[in-house]
Amino acid sequence: MPNRRKIDRSDVDLVAYIFGDGGSQRCRVFNISEDGAGIELPTKLHMRAKFKMMLERDRIIRDCRLIWSSETRIGVVFKTD
Repeated sequence: MPNRRKIDRSDVDLVAYIFGDGGSQRCRVFNISEDGAGIELPTKLHMRAKFKMMLERDRIIRDCRLIWSSETRIGVVFKTD
């Protein structure tokens, strides 16, 4: 599968939280760039098209848009207004 990203992602192992609709879920970010991230969820979840994510290390809340999903992994792009 060809890489269609504008910016290459760095492999990481970061604790993060995704949230929306009043709930949150702890997850792991396995790669990241300034434009998006790959996220591993503890279990398979139905993800909304848009949600928020916060990395535990920097506490910055990022608006995310779901690009792909498979089993317990998802790929997102960070929305900028």
